[in-house]
Amino acid sequence: MSRARRSAARTVVPDHRERVCRVFGESYDPEAWADWRWQLRHRLTRLDHLEAYLDLTDAERLGLSMGAERFAVSVTPHFAALMNPYDASCPIRRQVVPTADEFVVSTGDMEDPCGEDHASAVEGLVHRYPDRVLLLALDTCAAYCRYCTRSRLVSQGSLDPLPRRMDAILDYLRTHTEVRDVLLSGGDPLLMSEDRLDALLGSIRAIEHIEFVRIGSRVPSFLPQRITPALAAVLRRHRVWLSLHFSHPTELVPEVAAACDLLADAGIPLGSQTVLLRGINDDDVVLKQLFHGLLKLRVRPYYLYQADPVVGTAHLRTSIAKGIEIMGKLRGHTSGYAVPTYVVDAPGGGGKIPVQPETIVDRDGGTWQLKNWAGEVYSYIDPPEKG
Repeated sequence: MSRARRSAARTVVPDHRERVCRVFGESYDPEAWADWRWQLRHRLTRLDHLEAYLDLTDAERLGLSMGAERFAVSVTPHFAALMNPYDASCPIRRQVVPTADEFVVSTGDMEDPCGEDHASAVEGLVHRYPDRVLLLALDTCAAYCRYCTRSRLVSQGSLDPLPRRMDAILDYLRTHTEVRDVLLSGGDPLLMSEDRLDALLGSIRAIEHIEFVRIGSRVPSFLPQRITPALAAVLRRHRVWLSLHFSHPTELVPEVAAACDLLADAGIPLGSQTVLLRGINDDDVVLKQLFHGLLKLRVRPYYLYQADPVVGTAHLRTSIAKGIEIMGKLRGHTSGYAVPTYVVDAPGGGGKIPVQPETIVDRDGGTWQLKNWAGEVYSYIDPPEKG
């Protein structure tokens, strides 16, 4: 039985809320816990926080001691309470707690694997596809995934505040009439206040040729308390689609269900993008549980991503062959709505390539040659095999 399958078998999660609150010398208060601002103020961000909550391994302790120099550590109390404090293989814990493996640089690792910096039109606006742009609204998240594609930017303070960038961004959008689709990401745009988000979305919607606005967010998983009627009203008013991020069925707790219900009841279309992660969800049983659970919450599994080759993430990446194997165990074995498209975001900026026979040009061991939408060929190098 694989590690991921074993993890799925023990997804009955004890309630560790009281244990999390004791990290900060407090007792569990349901009213405070339900306040998203309280959750943000009480994030676990330091070695001493996580040492007080988890039985850390030596590798985790080293990762926490040195990892913040590479990429910030932050875990909301909500997400921390889903962890197994006694098991370092816990699929929730492995997503957000760094280990010493982050300091290993492997062949194919890249600082900017999706080539976003090269395709930056103005600061914080990436124009890589003909009719679509990516707007990096913030450089902060509620919590930080250890496999983050934008770890070079997120939490680093390298982006100017959005108000300083907005004039240039809006000028670009107004003059580039081929752009019809704007994706807001970052960072997590749903951490903005309702007023700021309303103003941002209103400015974009005022541009006549912008037809489609999306927001990429992991807030419903990391911080479901943030999904309030006021926030849902802003998203509904501007006809926004949400691309959510879930990695494991353990995340689909009642608070998450309530957040998704609030959004779906407001008429906001919901899709999910899941990253294929070694030892976390690289198993057809685990992913089937996740995708079935998402459909129950009216969230459509949309993409299954091959993990981007970000520096220091090889220990969390699978081979492409593993992804193909898993997809073969999903297609035809469950509802079509529960089967996402398996894609590689081509290293170097080639965009998303669905992994299917017509896009695989060649394979030499662990190096894959993949053809994108424009007929260009890009290489993806599998991470080293682990014994």
